[in-house]
Amino acid sequence: MVAVHCHAWGEPSSLQIGEPPATAPGPGEIAVEAQAAALNFADTLMMAGKYQVKPPFPFSPGFEAAGTVAAVGAGVAGVSVGDKVFCALQYGGLSSRIVAPRERVFPLPDGMDFATAAAWPVIYGTSHIALVHRGKLQAGETLLVLGATSGVGLAAIEIGKALGAHVIAQVRGTAKGKAALAAGADAIVDTETETLRDAVKALTDGKGADVVYDPVGGDLFDQSLRCVNWGARLLIVGFAAGRIQTIPANLLLVKGVAAIGVFWNAHFIHTPDLLRDSFADLERMHSQGALKPLIRATLPASDFAKAYAMLLDRAEPGKIVLDLTA
Repeated sequence: MVAVHCHAWGEPSSLQIGEPPATAPGPGEIAVEAQAAALNFADTLMMAGKYQVKPPFPFSPGFEAAGTVAAVGAGVAGVSVGDKVFCALQYGGLSSRIVAPRERVFPLPDGMDFATAAAWPVIYGTSHIALVHRGKLQAGETLLVLGATSGVGLAAIEIGKALGAHVIAQVRGTAKGKAALAAGADAIVDTETETLRDAVKALTDGKGADVVYDPVGGDLFDQSLRCVNWGARLLIVGFAAGRIQTIPANLLLVKGVAAIGVFWNAHFIHTPDLLRDSFADLERMHSQGALKPLIRATLPASDFAKAYAMLLDRAEPGKIVLDLTA
């Protein structure tokens, strides 16, 4: 049994390997013997004390894990010991034993291995809720995906295509352009050599995008606001660029644009049933071959520092997974 612990705010290199807590599940909780966990950029914000949630020390970071149900608490229905599941957590994923609320545990999709399942919930859950339930993306509309080779970006491309949209992917560099096209994008805008506004206008006969999926923020958001169609929906998913943009309300008014925040984790509090429906729809898309999660590397838990360095270098697309059994 192994766990990666955070004892003080700091960098990923300051984490320590330890033992998971031997906590029994309480009412409404499930204990999972986790086999794999996936890393996210938000992990690094949490361990630095810069995330919305600040757990008490020591804690294990990690929003995603997959494994086998080891025990169930009183009042838990629809889950049995031995079931294969994945978890979408507030934190605690980098541990081979997890105790999670029932609403954060979901059945493993048919044919999916633990490593893929661990890399599944955040990027696909976020992108599905954003595009289907917040952005109301329709077949035939144009979807502009910013940061298209990030985990959520690639998921947004795949889901957008499954919904019948025409997908334009913003990337930086030829290699990332190829990755976005491999994920199903119809067109690429390489902002190392092109201006986002002009390129999107040219690709849409001057109309602009109907939906913008933005996990980046900053300058790219500012540019995207100037290449959207009338009645467009701007989905604000994150601020990977580091600058939280200020939105000029006059442009929203003139173009009838809606700027919509997408904080996926809040749906566990406000609309948990919607999340179950969302994952059921994603499982259907996956079974039809529309979704193909990309894993860049799987490393043993003891290599957590190397894994986070790979996550932060952003040199290649794909999720980084820790093997909690190695």
